[in-house]
Parts: sequence; structure tokens; C-alpha cells
Amino acid sequence: MSDIHINNAKVFKAFCDETRLMALELLQNGEKCACVLLEKVNVGQSTLSHHMKILVDSGVVNARKEGKWTYYSISAAGSENAARLLRQITTIEADAENNDNLGCCE
Repeated sequence: MSDIHINNAKVFKAFCDETRLMALELLQNGEKCACVLLEKVNVGQSTLSHHMKILVDSGVVNARKEGKWTYYSISAAGSENAARLLRQITTIEADAENNDNLGCCE
């Protein structure tokens, strides 16, 4: 698997969990401290850290440390990249010459 496929998989992994989707929803209103997310998402600290690492590794969320706390926000560039990637891999190519199924069942 190429690096591009690995990075693309990280983006989609970020969106395939209820806890991560809930965290993203909370971040829609702006940056949040991990302590706020902990309270709202109702998971343990280590579980939240795991989910937030996946979101940050995907590029969809930014993290910044301030003292002992980490603050999270949605990355505009990461969000646009995820949207572009979804459009790219779900766009049907009009070029029939590239259709590998032509003549496969004859």
C-alpha cells in the first residue's frame, strides 16, 4: 500500500467512530479544551486521547498544548482535504475505455 493510500485511510478512519463524530460536532463551535470534550463526550481521558490522536493524525483536527491541557480545533485545510478526497474517490469516470469489466463475463 502506498503512502497516499495510508494517508487517505487515516482521513476516513477519523470519521468512522461515534465518539470522534461527537468530538467533531463539538468542535464546530470553535476550539475546545480536552477537559470540555471529556465532560461532553463522557469517555475516559485515555479513550479521548486515543480518539483525538486519530483525528489529529488525519489532519482534520489541530491540537495545541497549553500547560497541562490540549486544545483542539477543526483544521480548515484538513477539512477541505477530506471533502476533496471524498469527491475524488466517489466521482465516476466517464471514460468507457478504462472500464476493466468490458468483456469480462463473455
